[in-house]
Amino acid sequence: MASIVADGLTIEFPLYHVAARSLKKRLLAKAALRVRTDESNRVVVAALRDLNFTIGRGERVALVGSNGAGKTTLLRTLAGIYEPVGGELTVKGEIGSLIDPGAGMDPDSTGRENIRLRGLYRGMDDAGIAALEADAATFSGLGEFLDVPTRGYSAGMSIRLAFAMATAMSPQILLMDEWFMAGDADFMGKAEERLASLVKGADIMVIATHDFGIVRRWCTRAIRLNAGRIVADGPVEEVLGAMEAGTPLPAPEPAKAEG
Repeated sequence: MASIVADGLTIEFPLYHVAARSLKKRLLAKAALRVRTDESNRVVVAALRDLNFTIGRGERVALVGSNGAGKTTLLRTLAGIYEPVGGELTVKGEIGSLIDPGAGMDPDSTGRENIRLRGLYRGMDDAGIAALEADAATFSGLGEFLDVPTRGYSAGMSIRLAFAMATAMSPQILLMDEWFMAGDADFMGKAEERLASLVKGADIMVIATHDFGIVRRWCTRAIRLNAGRIVADGPVEEVLGAMEAGTPLPAPEPAKAEG
């Protein structure tokens, strides 16, 4: 059964170019809520701090919060892109990601070759890869550009291809960032119908978005992040209502220095 369990989940990113003692002190003083020194005396940014939550089958979860709150970082961590430095993350179920249009694409390969590579990565047989290629080619509408290296694609073309590949499969856990809404109007008309079917078919859906309309239409639960911490977790209307009312957030704790 599909599930996601985070226990004390922590993600940190080292800042390799902060070596001077004076610069380090100024940075630590100005950004004490998110920046600290680790056991190796490196300056690190605490992107996610001590997150605890469980997401079970049937849940549709929105990650909400201001820019820099940690929404996309959490989404990428659930997808396996970032490795936790603390706590535990257990994800059970096949994952499908609509996070970064360029993620996993080889810019020197054509769109068609990238489709085949995606099929091989997913462990598909020849027949499955052929079906994936046909589906993605038709849905993306790229025509002759499917045989052009993707480094020459526009942002819209990359989104079309990435969306077509990702939604041609039916994952148990669907992870989405709001980039998928950036397509042109004609494409998004048919994309929304396909996306709705994908959301309905997934056991678990997690989306990072600023669009409260999407949250209210698709989600049953909202997790609000601020400065890398969870500050609210509950029914959509309860969490969004507090955000719309401007309810003050609890004061975030500063990152703990070590050593």
